[in-house]
Amino acid sequence: MTLTLLFSAPDRTWPAYETVLQQALKTAGIDADLTRSARPDAVDYIIYAPNDTLTDFTPYIRTKAVLSLWAGVEKIAPNPTLTQPLCRMVDPGLAQGMRDYVVGHVMRYHLGMDRHIHGLNGAWDHITPPLARDRPVTVLGLGELGQSCARALAALGFHVTGWSRRPKQIAGLTCVSGPDGLKMALKTGEIVVLLLPNTPQTENTLNAETLALLPKGARIVNPGRGSLIDDDALLTALDAGQIGHATLDVFRTEPLPQDHPYWAHPNVTVTPHIAAETRAQTASEVIAENIRRGEAGEPFLHLVDRAAGY
Repeated sequence: MTLTLLFSAPDRTWPAYETVLQQALKTAGIDADLTRSARPDAVDYIIYAPNDTLTDFTPYIRTKAVLSLWAGVEKIAPNPTLTQPLCRMVDPGLAQGMRDYVVGHVMRYHLGMDRHIHGLNGAWDHITPPLARDRPVTVLGLGELGQSCARALAALGFHVTGWSRRPKQIAGLTCVSGPDGLKMALKTGEIVVLLLPNTPQTENTLNAETLALLPKGARIVNPGRGSLIDDDALLTALDAGQIGHATLDVFRTEPLPQDHPYWAHPNVTVTPHIAAETRAQTASEVIAENIRRGEAGEPFLHLVDRAAGY
């Protein structure tokens, strides 16, 4: 039987996926009609990224699952018309890109590279950085991306503390959870990486109270979600020297407005949401595998817990 797959995503996305997704389906042995439009009652699977064309999932009575192209699902999970299973994107290419970004900026802070890149005006400032084993790093969020980054940092010798809402045990990491675990993780983190999902519970995880728990001069790397940080509190902590520097890749409003204080702050690095991008090639393989699973009656990969929001 030929499956009908509706690719419902912004127009700019289609050229990247059209060929590689069809090839991935073929490789997985899936006979499918991949289309940009179809009668709702004929669609077997929806491959989805937030767009203006599809916001009401009610007519898709035959659809077995909605397969997101995004790792974050906060823009679709709350949709009351969505009753079909929802799978988020966990793309190996995205995880590798996030790992590279995080490791790069953690090493930049660890080695004090900015001092030399920006120049010391002829001063022979002989400051030797500590060994990685003597630099505690905290990773907030131990999902697929958080674990990938935390393991990579641990492999370089850093002592990594990972925090998650629910208890986890991961070899090579110190894992803590819950409110008390968060306080402990922050108190020890000279460098803090934020990779939590965007939920009501995680909004403003770093605020005036929690920023004050960090060691004075701590560095922050946020490639997760803009909502994880109280912007005003961070700016205050930066001005006071409580936070030494922040590298921010995600923001509440994107692109970041030109008049936002982050642009001009000497202790903020703004990057334009480049830490990790879903790669069409590897994402297509994940989509094809989930469709194969759906047709074989096997559990879907990366099924979203709608109550938790991720």
